[in-house]
Amino acid sequence: MQVPPTKASHAHEVETPHDEVNRPSGGALSGKRVVLGISGGIAAYKAAELTRLLRKAGATVHVIMTQAAQAFITPLTLQTLSGNVVATELLDLTQESQIGHIQLADSADLLLIAPATADLLARLSLGLASDLLTTVALACQAKLVLCPAMNVNMWNKPQVQAHIAQLLSFGAHIIGPEQGELACGWVGSGRMVEPSAIVTAAESILAAEQKRDLAGRWVVVTAGPTYEAIDPVRFIGNRSSGKMGFALASDAVRRGAEVTLIAGPVALDTPPGVHRKNVESAREMAQAVLPLLERSRPPDCIVMAAAVADHRPTEVATRKRKKQDLGQSPQIALTENPDILRSLGEARRGPHPLLVGFAAETHDVEAYARRKLIEKGCDVIIANNVAEDGSGFGTDTNRVTILTRQSGDSVLRQELPLLGKSAVAEKIWEHLLPLLPAPRDS
Repeated sequence: MQVPPTKASHAHEVETPHDEVNRPSGGALSGKRVVLGISGGIAAYKAAELTRLLRKAGATVHVIMTQAAQAFITPLTLQTLSGNVVATELLDLTQESQIGHIQLADSADLLLIAPATADLLARLSLGLASDLLTTVALACQAKLVLCPAMNVNMWNKPQVQAHIAQLLSFGAHIIGPEQGELACGWVGSGRMVEPSAIVTAAESILAAEQKRDLAGRWVVVTAGPTYEAIDPVRFIGNRSSGKMGFALASDAVRRGAEVTLIAGPVALDTPPGVHRKNVESAREMAQAVLPLLERSRPPDCIVMAAAVADHRPTEVATRKRKKQDLGQSPQIALTENPDILRSLGEARRGPHPLLVGFAAETHDVEAYARRKLIEKGCDVIIANNVAEDGSGFGTDTNRVTILTRQSGDSVLRQELPLLGKSAVAEKIWEHLLPLLPAPRDS
């Protein structure tokens, strides 16, 4: 026996195939109205999953599609998943009577465009209103979040980067693109960030807008590995990608902080609004970090998320060492690098800055982290097991335990579940906020 379909409560709404998307999460997107713009790139197919996840996070989603986007995914798919009519035309009497571009613009809490093609970025940058999506963007006063997706050669063009810079100056948030294999066959930057990461970033942006709790603070974050040269070709390094440090810097600037990011050799774009200094070796990182304590106004917080090499070759060859010259059992003499974290702990004056270290371990994680917390004079250690699935170097997720030093040698422990690194960064800053020293006059 067939069960008759249930009529929707509104004529323009349809039943979604995923019950969970109707359950608000209680996060920053819960109860928010998101206008999701989709432009014409192959990554448009990801908009289906993005719509589902936005609704799962508690948002109401209204979709706008360009004409080109409809060549990659149908409006019916997005209507089914969003539960709302999909807007496609600017000069259509029926659509304008139902939803209206000004109503869409005025009612939005967030305008999220994914994918954002090179053509769309150019039109947004120039303030053009040649279709429904760009018209809504021009009229909208809500936060604008753009997720670029295009061929790597297009992304690297100075024209595209100039449009990105212009949009950033207008206050837009740029999420991605990621590096990887592209649909066109090229490998490089240009792949749209995955929907789950976009939702996490959108939540962070809205949360940061609601609470600019780091305004007036100066935060320093180190990120990535260090490379210790053996000769002009080879080096000693580690597998750190820098993603955790970059996420911490990104979330701090969204919360209103002035952020200095000291980055080892990583293939990551600088988060918008962050002041970045690139270094390669441990000694270069020490030279970039330690003098900051000598300033009349030192940082309020230093987060040492970088994986700094403990040792470096004693001698660095000026020419590539050839295999035949090294013999059958080549040996490299090592010398100890400066211990930046310990030096910071010993040199800081009073409570400034709040000192946060990281302990990336493969076994006895908390034991080593607790020892590091006390011995190096830190206030907080973020410990994680890099041998655990989803928590190692290069992943987009992390599972950490936050160890906070109390009076004497007692330690307060807070364990976080496996989360995306942006979400982990948000949780870490929420933990650190009440620990920050009182602001000092500049």
